[in-house]
Amino acid sequence: MKLDELLEDFEGAEPEEALEMLVDFAGKLPPLSAGKAAQGEPASCRIQECQTPVYLWTAVADGKVRLEALVPEQSPTVRGFVALLVEGLGGASPEEIARLPDDFLPLLGLSATLGMTRQRGFRGIVSRIKREVAQDATKSRG
Repeated sequence: MKLDELLEDFEGAEPEEALEMLVDFAGKLPPLSAGKAAQGEPASCRIQECQTPVYLWTAVADGKVRLEALVPEQSPTVRGFVALLVEGLGGASPEEIARLPDDFLPLLGLSATLGMTRQRGFRGIVSRIKREVAQDATKSRG
């Protein structure tokens, strides 16, 4: 899983540096596919725990996870976190997703840096990915 490699870059980084690295990821969030862009912003895809309007689509195809997301450019920290997950989790197996920690902030070195509201939002994003991937994987097996 590519996420492990991406997280290695954050190991030992000072919180300010880790935050800067996360913000750098904001520019790496791929645009939505034409099909998702045509859907607009469905309420079912909105991460309710986030104050920032984050829309997330998950899919499991051929045993591999695909993620797409829409996050405003005006929210570079959240956008960077989502971009890190999209890049790092794309192509992972549902089993790998199930083993993800619920709270990534300690792995990023940002537990003490980000406020409770943002922490809750980040946990909500990870929780949604884990839940929807598990549901998709169950459907594709059944």
